[in-house]
Amino acid sequence: MVANRTILLSSFMRDKSSATAPNRVADPRPAAASGLSRRPAPAPSAPVSDSAPRPGGGAPAPERKTRRGTAWRGTALASLGVLAFSGSFPATVFAMEGFDPYLVAIGRAVLAGAAALVFLAVAGAPLLPPRGRLGSYLVIVAGVVFGFPVFSGLALDSGASASHAAVVVGLLPAATAACAVLRAGERPRALFWASCGLGAVCVTAFTLSRGGGHVTGADLLLVAALLSAAAGYTEGGRLARETPGWRVISHALVVAMPLTVPATAVLALTTEVRPGAASLAGFAYAGLISMFLGFIPWYAGLAVGGIARAGQTQLAQPLLTLTWAWLLLGERFGAVTVVGALAVLACVAMTQRARS
Repeated sequence: MVANRTILLSSFMRDKSSATAPNRVADPRPAAASGLSRRPAPAPSAPVSDSAPRPGGGAPAPERKTRRGTAWRGTALASLGVLAFSGSFPATVFAMEGFDPYLVAIGRAVLAGAAALVFLAVAGAPLLPPRGRLGSYLVIVAGVVFGFPVFSGLALDSGASASHAAVVVGLLPAATAACAVLRAGERPRALFWASCGLGAVCVTAFTLSRGGGHVTGADLLLVAALLSAAAGYTEGGRLARETPGWRVISHALVVAMPLTVPATAVLALTTEVRPGAASLAGFAYAGLISMFLGFIPWYAGLAVGGIARAGQTQLAQPLLTLTWAWLLLGERFGAVTVVGALAVLACVAMTQRARS
């Protein structure tokens, strides 16, 4: 009897413990049928790197540094071109001591064209540009081969000093930026335009102060010169994005030779020529440096740094030309000229801080 009770009690305790214990037997039903689902383990998070995009949509740090370095490299190249161009007006003044203004303007393109042919032949490059780009090269020819040299030379021959012409042509960066917006599709920010406009205001105030409150004929010729150069610079900068800068200016000079060579020959025979050491040196500088070699870093800078941004280095040209006019020509200018040039130069730092 006692043994039977013990067996019954043990059986009861086993059933109770099995009812309350957790079920260790796997449910044979599929997980979906049983209402249970297994969640995959979260993947380990990747380490955050400086090159990963930021939450705000900003560019990665190395990309920003690369972009900034590219912009400043373009500015440095364009500055070399500006340094070469800054001697153009003094060189033209020297050249016109022995040659007619038209002969200086067009004849220097023949000298530059001869150098361009040598460069192209040595490099084994085609002597003519692709036919599909001929329209762009004609714009460069009209702007920097004919327009700027002829108009600026006539302005200097009409009585404008090299220092006065230099400050007036300080408007060139504004014209170049406007052409870039219209032709090259660049869209500078508002700060860029404000800085550019400030430089234009400074140059305009200087011109009016020197002209007795009105614009002279020489000033109008200088404006025509800077508009011509702006068109040529913009088109050349666009082409230099896919073609080396030296080839751009070389092809432009070669394309112009069917016009420049016969025109130079006629002018040399029909105008008075009084060559001297100073006039020959000025003519050589205007032809080889201003018309050819200076364009190599200039167009490269426009292509690397952007036409509108790198083109603003032209704002430094008035102060450089004032220096050459004082050292080489012995020109004397007052405080108004110096202040005007410094005010224009101050716009360079402002425009370089504005991202194009």
